[in-house]
Amino acid sequence: MVMIDDKLKQELKGMFAKELSGNVKLWLFTSSNKEECPYCEATAEMAAELAGVDARISLFQYTVEDNAKEAKVMGIERAPALLIQGEKAHSVYYYGIPAGYEFSSLVEDIIDVSKGSTRLAERTKEAVRKIDRNVDIKVFVTPTCPYCPRAVRIAHQMAIENSRITASMIEAGEFEQLSGKYGVMAVPKVVINDRVSFEGALPEEQFLSYIRQAVA
Repeated sequence: MVMIDDKLKQELKGMFAKELSGNVKLWLFTSSNKEECPYCEATAEMAAELAGVDARISLFQYTVEDNAKEAKVMGIERAPALLIQGEKAHSVYYYGIPAGYEFSSLVEDIIDVSKGSTRLAERTKEAVRKIDRNVDIKVFVTPTCPYCPRAVRIAHQMAIENSRITASMIEAGEFEQLSGKYGVMAVPKVVINDRVSFEGALPEEQFLSYIRQAVA
């Protein structure tokens, strides 16, 4: 199955040639249990095709069953999981296939990670870098939600700016039990440190205010 058609591959090739500044590593964890992970195969195909667009993008693939140690070291909690890292070890995660509107988030994350910098406003960057406590951000999404990428991108950019921040996109439909645990009724839903949550794609200043509440 082709996940990225030839036209899009050419567009990505041109974009990466212009925008990528350094090497990017895609760490993919899938499961050998297809019933529990129905989108693992499609996620792996997408990651492989994306890595094939530019030589600076490398894909490393594992299964959670055979590589439990590696999964633990990298903080992988479920499959399919995609961790994006550049020269530095950023905590930018995708749980579930980054399809639909979320594919654009993945592409933009790859570019930002390659540069080691983000497109957040300078004052937001300064505030994020001053955070001195661990922050875990979960962003629940669906592939058909046009507003979800904004929330995902803000969370991931904050993780790129501060190593104490972990940010995860979670595809709500693939992880129904987890969605139920956090009361996901609409997306995007953002949960911070399991203490504070909100719905909607808020501006980065408001997003930051919720992080401050979570670490207060």
